[in-house]
Amino acid sequence: MSRLPERADAVVIGGGVIGASTAFRLAESGVGTVLLERGELGSGSSRNTAGVVRTYFPGNALISSLAVRSLADYRALGERTGADLGLKKIGFLVLFTDEREVRDFRQTRDAQHAAGVDVELVTAAEAAQLNPLVDERAVLAAAWSPQAYACDSVSIVRAYAAAAQRAGATLHTDAPVTAIDPDGRVHTPAGSILADTVVCAAGPWAKTVAAMADVTVPVTPYPVELLLADHPGGAPQKALPMTMHPSGLRIRSWEDRILVGMGAPAPDETRQDWLGRVSQQLGTAFPSLAGVSIESGWGGNLDLSPDGMAFIGRDPARPFVYAAGFSGQGLCQAPAAGEIVRDLVLGKESWIDTTGLSTARRLDGRAGTG
Repeated sequence: MSRLPERADAVVIGGGVIGASTAFRLAESGVGTVLLERGELGSGSSRNTAGVVRTYFPGNALISSLAVRSLADYRALGERTGADLGLKKIGFLVLFTDEREVRDFRQTRDAQHAAGVDVELVTAAEAAQLNPLVDERAVLAAAWSPQAYACDSVSIVRAYAAAAQRAGATLHTDAPVTAIDPDGRVHTPAGSILADTVVCAAGPWAKTVAAMADVTVPVTPYPVELLLADHPGGAPQKALPMTMHPSGLRIRSWEDRILVGMGAPAPDETRQDWLGRVSQQLGTAFPSLAGVSIESGWGGNLDLSPDGMAFIGRDPARPFVYAAGFSGQGLCQAPAAGEIVRDLVLGKESWIDTTGLSTARRLDGRAGTG
């Protein structure tokens, strides 16, 4: 690992998709930027998700607005860098099994449209056409948003990292942060660097990193495991959309198999019991999958916030900016989050009102979720 420079305008801690996007935006704006990653680029929560970029977030138009802006930037990133981000359109289907869910969708649809989301209510029969595994007799209706893409999260991180380097940023991997002094000096095993602004984009480690600077960012590491199931009758004729059941179960096509997500074992639950619970729920939600073989895919920790919405803001008492707590949705919001952090570092007005994104919404209740 090379030695760190003595100082930088901004030090970004975390080399996942949030940190890489932020480093690019800062360097592009002429900010002398150094990125520190404790392991390899994209080795944290960025690769522990289902690998889908979507714009529709039920019940939260603020997140949706960030996601709409981010999707546009991903398209531009691919064109600008020539990188293959693996974007393949699959769509996003949210199943409704009771009238309350349908009513809630209708009440929030206008806000989603205002945020730029393409989403509409479809019938149970139409949902079954979009995903043949859906049992229309067990579904009242569904929300359908075609703006969802399977993607390669590692390629996205690398593309932003390469763009950041071309813009003048310096990237250091295998550089865990061990301490942060009150004056902004960041310490690592490779040496120390004095930063005018410290940016915490450390994902599941954000709370620990922020505490080093005497800042509170209430993010909790949340373990998830993604599973793979066989498709009944062999490989499907077309890719299945990302499909979310009210139980929290999510499925989508993964090559010729089905990717299954439903969290991870509870603290008092054995892994075998959890697999049994997932299998039972899978068969209940999608009867044609009852009894299919399930095996491990991949997993790890996500950075979970108390309300499932990210924290993006600046500490009022010190030059410390944070972007964490994306709760598995970081891929969908990273480009927009990078822009917001850049504006916070530069002291510029952002393209969106960020009041509801700061930690103040949890610490004193002044701001609500979007």
